[in-house]
Amino acid sequence: MPSTTDPRPPVAIGHVRLTVSDVGAAARWLETVGLRPIVTREELAVLELRGGTHVVVRQSEPPAPGTGAPFDLMVDDVDAAHRDYADKGLSPSPIRRGRIHDSFDLAGPDGWAFTVNSSHASGKPI
Repeated sequence: MPSTTDPRPPVAIGHVRLTVSDVGAAARWLETVGLRPIVTREELAVLELRGGTHVVVRQSEPPAPGTGAPFDLMVDDVDAAHRDYADKGLSPSPIRRGRIHDSFDLAGPDGWAFTVNSSHASGKPI
């Protein structure tokens, strides 16, 4: 039963999965873009996003280059994130200015293509 004192939605995404050929390299890339490492092993890594969602990284065959990642990333300041990722040598695409999101793309581990979006959270606690 939801708490009457907690204004956040009662449900969150717990885990999303990302399959890669090199778990360690993928975990380092995800940490570089801002995820918090929780567990890193040869065969498995778990990294945390804001809100507590965990990205579970497991070893598998890599996708075809340029395949869209199974999730996107969302940041509060897309311009600052773009500058930060460029400074880290991640070569973000130019920022696309949209009606709902401003966004850019990053080439991730194993050829996954990640979209980074500006936040459009509701302004309520999340």
